[in-house]
Amino acid sequence: MEKEYVIGVDLGGTKILTAIADLEGNIIERVRKDTEANKGKDIVIQRLKDTVYEVAKKADLDLSQVKGIGLGCPGPLDIESGIIKHTPNLDLDNVNIVEELSDLNIPIFLENDANAAALGEKWFGAGKSAKNLIYITVSTGIGGGIILNNEIYHGANSGAGEIGHITLIPDSDVKCGCGNYGCWEALASGTALSRMGREAVKSDQDTLIDDLVDNLSDINGATIAEAVTKGDKVAQEIINRLADYLGIGIASLINIFNPDTIVIGGGVSQSWNLLEDKVICTIKARAMESLVEDVEVVTAELGNDVGVLGAIAAALAELNLL
Repeated sequence: MEKEYVIGVDLGGTKILTAIADLEGNIIERVRKDTEANKGKDIVIQRLKDTVYEVAKKADLDLSQVKGIGLGCPGPLDIESGIIKHTPNLDLDNVNIVEELSDLNIPIFLENDANAAALGEKWFGAGKSAKNLIYITVSTGIGGGIILNNEIYHGANSGAGEIGHITLIPDSDVKCGCGNYGCWEALASGTALSRMGREAVKSDQDTLIDDLVDNLSDINGATIAEAVTKGDKVAQEIINRLADYLGIGIASLINIFNPDTIVIGGGVSQSWNLLEDKVICTIKARAMESLVEDVEVVTAELGNDVGVLGAIAAALAELNLL
């Protein structure tokens, strides 16, 4: 019997990463291309198709051996209909991507990219032993994927997991990209970390932060982390504030979903050693004791492969192979 495979596609605003894997999720080959989103919908779709053809050729396999393609994509999405409702950095609004890829003659399984990442960490990464897991990516924003009883929770119309838009401070003057004020994302993301660093410099606080960059716009999470390692008290206060906000949000998720595992991913997780103690302390102070005692909070393991492995996991899950 001819061996069978799945393909995972991580479609982002700047790059398309496509990999072919066996039915155990072991990647055989991968192809990466620039998305070239500025050239419009048709170019993006063609480049996505090209990565599928190229990865199969690179692996010396025929597409007839591919049982399914998992496609991780920014949302919101209508997963059942295969429609991308809106993508901030791609010209694919209201595009039925499954229909657009139908000439590949392979079943396409669309999944939100954060959900795909959650699936990747659950089956191949830090959450292998978990049954109820929440994946939190803390980067430019805060996104999430919720796994309940080993399955992604999609909600009523595929929109569940927008955890970054929990309102943390109702009367905050910090505006979120969604248009609301005081969202968790606006207060505890990498973007928030950069903002707090700039505010500290602008207010003439005694800090090393501005000495580490040429321009205020260059201040980012890595800048704050470096200042902390140099003993900067202002930077440490910023880290503590961010960690407290992260802990408050995570405690709320624990109280609602009662997970056994929280997986922290994204750029901010690279500074987890600076955040962990304060985050855990806040979680324990704010989550219900009976719910928090059995929760494991860990950092993601899959790195840059989390999206494509998540897309592979999404395909395997839909094919009932996990």
